[in-house]
Amino acid sequence: MQLQTSLEIIQLEAVAKEEENVRFAAFLKQQTEQQVDEKVQHLNLLIEKEIDCTACGNCCKTLMINVTDNEADRAAGRLKLNRDEFDRRHLEKGSHGMMLINTIPCHFLNENKCTIYEDRFEGCREFPALHLPSFVKRLFTVLMHYNRCPIIFNVVEELKKETGFSN
Repeated sequence: MQLQTSLEIIQLEAVAKEEENVRFAAFLKQQTEQQVDEKVQHLNLLIEKEIDCTACGNCCKTLMINVTDNEADRAAGRLKLNRDEFDRRHLEKGSHGMMLINTIPCHFLNENKCTIYEDRFEGCREFPALHLPSFVKRLFTVLMHYNRCPIIFNVVEELKKETGFSN
């Protein structure tokens, strides 16, 4: 399995394969959800151990991250800030109490490593979320990140082969 890790090439490929990926998403929706999940989770285990996220860090450089009150409390504690100061420096508050990290790239990224890794936010912990069930129901989001994450890109490309998809 030859993995692609160059973000420049991945982004070019993503543009070239846009229509193919739309057809692939439709193809996957015709498959058994459990079988697709098993294939995705297996491929994810193989591929994610071969890709060094700290060599990339693109998720931390490009994603908007939701933060819960508990997560903000933990991060504030790690940084030895009171919660008001943490919120003022690092969060943007939206409607209905929603909170987001207020900068892209993330404040906590330093040399492609998370400075609050042990207390990172759930969205960060879960990304790229290929280990989660219901892959087919999350295809829109997965394909939205296809050009952003080498793990997602490579899992999707290998999944095309494993499912017998023909473009």
